[in-house]
Amino acid sequence: MDNRTAGQPTGPVPPADLADTARRIKAIFVGSSGNLVEWFDFYSYAAFSLYFASAFFPSESQTAQLLQTAAIFAVGFLMRPIGGWLFGHFADRHGRRLALTVSVLLMCAGSLMIAITPTYASIGVAAPLILLFARLVQGLSLGGEYGTSATYLSEMAHPDHRGFYSSFQYVTLIGGQLLAMLVLLVLQKLLLTPEQLEAWGWRIPFAIGAGLAVVVYFMRRDMHETSAFKEASATIDVHHSPLRGLAKHPREVAIVVGLTLGGTVAFYTYTVYMQKFLVNSAGFAKDTSTVIAAATLVIFMCLQPVVGAISDRVGRRPILLTFGILGTLLTVPILTALEGVTDAWSAFFLIMGALLIVSGYTAINAVVKAELFPTSIRAMGVGFPYAVTVALFGGSAQWIALYLKDIGHERAFYWYVTACIFASLMVYALMRDTKRHSAMDRHT
Repeated sequence: MDNRTAGQPTGPVPPADLADTARRIKAIFVGSSGNLVEWFDFYSYAAFSLYFASAFFPSESQTAQLLQTAAIFAVGFLMRPIGGWLFGHFADRHGRRLALTVSVLLMCAGSLMIAITPTYASIGVAAPLILLFARLVQGLSLGGEYGTSATYLSEMAHPDHRGFYSSFQYVTLIGGQLLAMLVLLVLQKLLLTPEQLEAWGWRIPFAIGAGLAVVVYFMRRDMHETSAFKEASATIDVHHSPLRGLAKHPREVAIVVGLTLGGTVAFYTYTVYMQKFLVNSAGFAKDTSTVIAAATLVIFMCLQPVVGAISDRVGRRPILLTFGILGTLLTVPILTALEGVTDAWSAFFLIMGALLIVSGYTAINAVVKAELFPTSIRAMGVGFPYAVTVALFGGSAQWIALYLKDIGHERAFYWYVTACIFASLMVYALMRDTKRHSAMDRHT
């Protein structure tokens, strides 16, 4: 008698299933590769700001220079809601593939501008103005990239593995930041002196990023469009106002804002700002802080698919609650301990502990947002409210931290981060689990 249970495979996997899996993996790889390049371009600014701050903002105080570069970093984020709106509307009306192709071209233009802009000593105030314009272009691109790529990855993934596959958005996001730091490490340790880095070496990553963006453009031209968009496209009204469509989902928009608030502040605190914190507050050398930050990012990146896969088994809400509870309880102790840390290993383990907690947000936030909205409004619903929240809270995090340090109240920032995470915890406690209540199969 055959003891195999009903429904269990009895032979080789059909070629059609293998072909479908291969198509999904290829599409996710291409989408993720472009995401990595976009974030590399964007984060090169943060990684190299310690070296080019004096080129654009002459000042006697290093904190003042960093404050000015952080202000432009934050201003770049103000374009992300516009990018989220424009590209979200474009992706929901004309396809995810085309929107992703255009966004990477914009990032290429912004990086190239930074790479070739003369210094303040050469052209005066025009230098920081050009830098500002370039960051606005990059912010516009990135605002469109997040919502569209989150939608694309979620729609291309198998329904049983959306958490796992969607986590690769943050794998590539962190990978882009890590790649920027690795380029900095190679330049610091192997190729250039500190003087050469400050004089002209900081331009190298922006030139690399512009070149890689061109490569990704040609890769994305041949991407598959998602089946969800193809099925929904016949019912989509191309003349319908995107914001009016979004207004039909106020609860979902509020959830996106609420679940993003604490996560984005925590993420930018322990990644983008931490390199400067180790130099400016803990007293580490620039190259040592880069090594510590890069090492933590490697493990943080590897954690994303693990946490994403766990969410496919236990649901999204328990993972978010874990982040919210631990983040609320441990943020102040971790940052206070980092302030007084004296050796690199202690700093590494403290930051790694914080990033392990933050993984409860980063690994699954994209799929949670995608599961909230129907196909016709998904890219807009994911991208626009997220971009607004990140612009207000994520992009300003390091500026607030530096400002509070500058006026002598650095530890107030620790409580600010805690309050933001607690606000998100309240949302996690009240929301439904999107894995079990998903709108992914709804078109309108």
